[in-house]
Amino acid sequence: MNNNQPIGVFDSGIGGTSIWKAIHQLLPNEQTIYLADSKNAPYGQKTKAEIIALSMKNTDYLLSLGCKLIVVACNTATTNAIKELREKYEVPFIGIEPAIKPAALHSKTQTIGILATQGTLNSELFNKTVEMYQETKIIEQIGHGLVQLIESGKINSPDMTQLLNDYLQPMIEANIDYLVLGCSHYPYLIPQIKNILPPHIQIIDSGEAVAKQTQHVLKEKVGLSNLEHSQTIFYTNTNPKVLDDILANRYQIVQKEF
Repeated sequence: MNNNQPIGVFDSGIGGTSIWKAIHQLLPNEQTIYLADSKNAPYGQKTKAEIIALSMKNTDYLLSLGCKLIVVACNTATTNAIKELREKYEVPFIGIEPAIKPAALHSKTQTIGILATQGTLNSELFNKTVEMYQETKIIEQIGHGLVQLIESGKINSPDMTQLLNDYLQPMIEANIDYLVLGCSHYPYLIPQIKNILPPHIQIIDSGEAVAKQTQHVLKEKVGLSNLEHSQTIFYTNTNPKVLDDILANRYQIVQKEF
């Protein structure tokens, strides 16, 4: 590996671009390659074996492109497959998990909400984390249908508004003061979520923390890039229009089977 090789980022679709944006902002000199496995989205309804297989497929492709570090920008893939990925490959991996810790530590009502996929909430890693905060009441909600709507370009649709109301109102009634977003797609819903939640409820996502951990691991294990002009390429295995819209038509997108 050399410093100027790219960082690889993969997700079950376009959602992980929220993580990529945080990494790119913190590390603007790094080359990056983003893999949107939208053909297989959402991962949250798949079995653990399926999620591991898809994660390995994505990893193999990113390694074939010379990536020096891989960010698993998907909560479901991290909570179900990160252990197996680290056992199989020598490249460093950065995972993403729901940010339960800061929410639990700062909650004044001792009640927090987590909006995540079924795959994340059912995972062994997630449940081990929850066990560490038994004094905090954690309201878990599966975000059925949210990823599909985002991947279809329907972020601001009436269907999305209805689903968010259905999922968030019970949390509001339970007196949460923190909402943890447990899927990298969900930060794109923050404007709508803020319209539903009372202003005192804080929203937490993992983008900044993942970017800082990426920076730390690069410094420790691989080295930071010294390129003055970085490049990002986005790969998708479905119609690139939604990804192009999310990125404001600013980056190179390649539609390709992988």
